[in-house]
Amino acid sequence: MAPTVLGAKQVSKRFGALAVLDRVDFHVQEGEAIGIVGPNGAGKTTLMNVLSGTLTPSDGHVELLGEDVTASSAADRCHRGLSKTHQIPLPFLGMTVFENIYVAASHGAALTGEAGYELTYESLKLCGMLAIANRKAETIGLLDRKRLELARALATRPKILLLDEIGGGLTDAETSELVETIRELRRRGISIVWIEHIVHVLLQVVERLICMDAGRIIADGEPIAVMKDKAVVEAYLGRTPE
Repeated sequence: MAPTVLGAKQVSKRFGALAVLDRVDFHVQEGEAIGIVGPNGAGKTTLMNVLSGTLTPSDGHVELLGEDVTASSAADRCHRGLSKTHQIPLPFLGMTVFENIYVAASHGAALTGEAGYELTYESLKLCGMLAIANRKAETIGLLDRKRLELARALATRPKILLLDEIGGGLTDAETSELVETIRELRRRGISIVWIEHIVHVLLQVVERLICMDAGRIIADGEPIAVMKDKAVVEAYLGRTPE
């Protein structure tokens, strides 16, 4: 069995009296690709934010590459090999696409000068963005902003990549292009955790699917089996399968 690279142990997150995560146990093995699905309000993005360090859990622990990082910042986790894309792309405005990615390489991967430029070029090439490298980030369309999110994450040299609805708002053809890029990341050994409402897109990449509802994991396993699970069908449709 491959080693565990990321895990949550009995993680809960409360905002006042509202429990958004309730004793979540979750782990990712080296090289694994996991999809996370669930209805709106299930706690998916909150779990991603706790794993990445944007939010601190109310209870429980987060482990990264065998170390407890519960109290570590998002920046520290990035330096250790964990990177995350945002559901709504947040490029640095006033900078070119190249400059956006170079910032990630220099701060996330701590590479400057020639090494930083090489990593930036590699990330641009992998995400199909060489042709627009010198365009200002605010002038590019949604697909390219999604690609830029992915390229910036790659420029931190992640071992584990968290993707938060990176396919949202894209056409089927545009989503297919992103899927091919993500498949290439898998071939390079990067572990992937991907939240996506477009389930058929997830099924093209992941080998394991987790469904959340009301802050808990209600199913975890082989993707087709999870989508047929009685509790999963009820969470989405509010009824049992006929």
